[in-house]
Amino acid sequence: RDRTHALVKRIQSETALTGAPHLTCVGAPRSEVLEIARKYWDEGIRHIVALRGDAPQGVTKYEPHPDGFAYGADLVAGLRSVADFDISVSAYPETHPEASSPEADLENFRRKVDAGATRAITQFFFDTDDYLRFRDRCVAVGIDISIVPGILPITRFPQVTRFAARCGAKIPSWLADRFAGLDDDPETRRLIAANVAIEQVSRLRRHGVSEFHFYTLNRAELTYAICHALGLRPQNCGA
Repeated sequence: RDRTHALVKRIQSETALTGAPHLTCVGAPRSEVLEIARKYWDEGIRHIVALRGDAPQGVTKYEPHPDGFAYGADLVAGLRSVADFDISVSAYPETHPEASSPEADLENFRRKVDAGATRAITQFFFDTDDYLRFRDRCVAVGIDISIVPGILPITRFPQVTRFAARCGAKIPSWLADRFAGLDDDPETRRLIAANVAIEQVSRLRRHGVSEFHFYTLNRAELTYAICHALGLRPQNCGA
């Protein structure tokens, strides 16, 4: 948390970007988390991503800290008690893997919204229809915050397959077919990955989506190329 705090402070003070630190419920009492939030607010940081968080490595099941926030909605309510933050939370178009049902997962999402969340960022997905159906279900139950789709450009297909298995995201057969036989051909993989992401974002835009969250996995080059192809340019570039 100290390293994150220092980095976000540098981003906020030394760049034109808006820092958005992540805070989780894992491994800390409420008092510690809220003190961190107060420091962020005092330093001019207004946007926080509030997550329940995953169980620590080597632990099979999430258990709340005895003096901590139990779940994401509790953390959102705690942050809202500190200051008027812009609070982003997670959402799962294909249902959280620990949820008992899609309906229970949607209800948990609504609790976070009712607690004060102002935006949601979804888990990555590859079937755009899953996102569109999820958005419709949210509207139907009165959830009206922005639901930003999470886009994962694929750099290494086996790695993405493992991620998807952990978080409950489907790998469509058409996607597996596109990457079949390319384990030793990184250049072609990058071209196909860019094409897949561009297709996905373009379709979402046609359905009225205007904000996107890219999971870069610390490999910004591919995401930069995708954004360039979609018409997004650095603001300091000439016409």
